[in-house]
Amino acid sequence: MKIKHFVLCACAAASLTLSASSSFARELLRVGTEPTFAPFEFLDTTKNEYTGFDMDLIRAVADKAGFDVKIYNMGFDALIPALISGSIDVVAAGLSITPERAARIDFTTPYYTSGLSMLVQKANAKKFQKFSDLEGQRIAVQIGNTGADRAKSIKGAKVVTFNTTSDAFLDLAAGNSQAVILDRPVLAYFLKQQADTAKDLVMQPVIEDAQQYGFGVKKGNKALLEKLNKAYAELEASGEVQKIYSKWFAQ
Repeated sequence: MKIKHFVLCACAAASLTLSASSSFARELLRVGTEPTFAPFEFLDTTKNEYTGFDMDLIRAVADKAGFDVKIYNMGFDALIPALISGSIDVVAAGLSITPERAARIDFTTPYYTSGLSMLVQKANAKKFQKFSDLEGQRIAVQIGNTGADRAKSIKGAKVVTFNTTSDAFLDLAAGNSQAVILDRPVLAYFLKQQADTAKDLVMQPVIEDAQQYGFGVKKGNKALLEKLNKAYAELEASGEVQKIYSKWFAQ
């Protein structure tokens, strides 16, 4: 009888433990991304995991909101359709908030402002503060980038194109060019990652063609939207958002 009583008690205790643990199980948040947009999202081949500013931020926001996260890799064009169909819950992919997209999906509070900006030598920071100051100057750009088109519109500018952003930065660092015009997050990421090469360079405050990024959720999913926005506001107030930003971008 004592053995039987012990077994029954053990089973009851195990049942209670399982019940308690299941009651605290967290809901899974399925996040879709297109991981080829460093420093926002890319594959860290050394760890075989998705990383970047967006990845760190959505994980922090989801954790604050009480979710576990699973990242799904898919083509950029497939992200919004997957969200609409319910295959994923959130899009985190450097997604610009546009009227066209806002008609199809809902966006969280904007978390990043992108756009074209310029990198110059610190010695010339006062001389070249805005794009119009570069009239008649040599400007380094990456071939095919929208920064190249903007540089070509500057009166009298000598625009020198390079296959990679690194080559454009090196040209500026060597003093051959007076500025590099490129997407602002790319400039900020370069300053953060290549501190030695960029020690004499500075990014100017000017932003053209500004675009705000937000996380996308299914249209009408008000409950999830409110949870994510509340979590983001709390992380921003605590300084955690700034910490994540500082990890990936120069100030």
